[in-house]
Formats: sequence, structure tokens, C-alpha cells
Amino acid sequence: MALSLAISPCPNDTFVFHALVHGQVPGAPPVEVTYADVDVTNTAAERGAFDLVKVSYAALPWLLEDYHLLPCGGALGRGCGPLVLTRTDHGGEPERDDLTGATVAVPGDRTTAYLLFRLWAAGRTPRRIEVVPFHEIMPGVAAGRYDAGLVIHEARFTYPRHGLTALVDLGEWWESDTGLPIPLGAILARRGVVDPQQAAGWIRDSVQRAWADPAASRGYVLAHAQEMEPDVVDRHIGLYVNEFTADLGEAGFAAVEALLGRAADAGLVPQTSSSRATAWTS
Repeated sequence: MALSLAISPCPNDTFVFHALVHGQVPGAPPVEVTYADVDVTNTAAERGAFDLVKVSYAALPWLLEDYHLLPCGGALGRGCGPLVLTRTDHGGEPERDDLTGATVAVPGDRTTAYLLFRLWAAGRTPRRIEVVPFHEIMPGVAAGRYDAGLVIHEARFTYPRHGLTALVDLGEWWESDTGLPIPLGAILARRGVVDPQQAAGWIRDSVQRAWADPAASRGYVLAHAQEMEPDVVDRHIGLYVNEFTADLGEAGFAAVEALLGRAADAGLVPQTSSSRATAWTS
């Protein structure tokens, strides 16, 4: 019986899951894949729509009763945080240095990017937040529809071509404040449907196969890469697929717990039991 899997079409996800999706992991069941932005999968997971699903770490407080957090396959690292972008002034500096009263475009209201933004912006609340499809954020800021935009993933490499500049790198802010890596996207297994230990084994096998033969997944990755140039795809994979993809480890779990603990203390997410206690770990 096939398992339903929901991941993003981003290169890190398609690279990691190529072998599993294509039946190359011994002992793994067939997989039926849905590709969607993480804001969509966050909402779908609340309905229990998928057996294995990529979600934002920020969404975990609403999901851990129904899903196991797997210790592999997700996106967590250093130097890979979200950026807050504004237009560039004539001197090459951010057009504004304060978002009080601004309209800010964000990729989802339960994304880790937006949760980090809310923690950073405490006391400097924008006038308006608009949830905007990711691919519309940078053009919208450049055109003046939004005063600033919160972006993730490949936008780290492409924002200058839109005439934009980074007001803040939320990853740098988080790392300097906590000393911990940035928890972005998690892989969950539906309780009572997927054995989490087996699922973690399948995903780790898929990751190792991707690293052992990167060329094998090239066509699949590029087909879903939303017109990204090959060099941007390579940089994207190199940044987001790292040692934490194979195993969260102590530092990874500490980062997740710090994020959710700070957010709960600030009243931004519900209080939840430790992510480690609700996860399956090796």
C-alpha cells in the first residue's frame, strides 16, 4: 500500500527524497508524492492529510499529537536563515531601517521564517502583514506593493537582481543570540499509520544515496526547481542538505526546543511538550 508524501518542489527536498520517491530504497513502500509550498503542507498536516509530510518547525505545536517528529530529512543548519528584504536606496543601503508601520509580505503565518521574524521584531510591529505566495514576494517589494518581504531558500542567492537589499539576516541574528543552528523544515510521520523508526531508516537511506551519486537525481531536481539556474540549484542543495539532514543530533533538537520555548514564552505559539519527548529518535 502506497504512502502519501508531501514535500516542497525545492531542490533540497527533491534531492533528499529522490531515491525514496523512485523506489530505490530497499524495503520501503511505494510513495505517492504531492508537491506544495510549506504553508500549504502546514495546513494539510493539521487535517492529517499525509502519511509523511514536510512542515515548518514553527507548526509543530499544532501537529505533534498526531505526528512523530523524525530526526532526519528536514532542513536545519547554519548560515541558511530567512532574510528581511527592502528596496535599495541610491547609496546602496536598505531603503528603510525600521519596519514600524510597514507592510511586510511573508510566505506563511505558521512558517519558521515568520516565527523568527516575530521574535526579532518584538516592539517594532509592522502595520500590516500579508501572506503572499513565495514567488511573488521579491517582485512585490521591488514594485513597491510591500515595504519589505520575508524570504527563504534560493532568494538568498537571487535577491540583488531584484534591486533589493537585506535589512536583516534572521539566521545570523538567531545564531548570534543562541549559538544554535536555525531550525527551518521538519519531516513528520503520521502516528498509527507510519512506523517512525522504519520511516527514519528509509529517509536516511535516501539521503545517503543522494550524497553517494548526486547526478542520479539531477533531472528530477531540475524538473521541479521552478526555473532556477543550475548553479543556484547546486548552492541551494549545498546549503540546506547537511549533517543535520541525516541526523538532528543534540544541537538540532536543542535548536528546535529553543525556538518553540522562546515562542511559547512570548505567547506566539501554544505551550507544547518537548519536541524530543514527542519524537522518535535513534
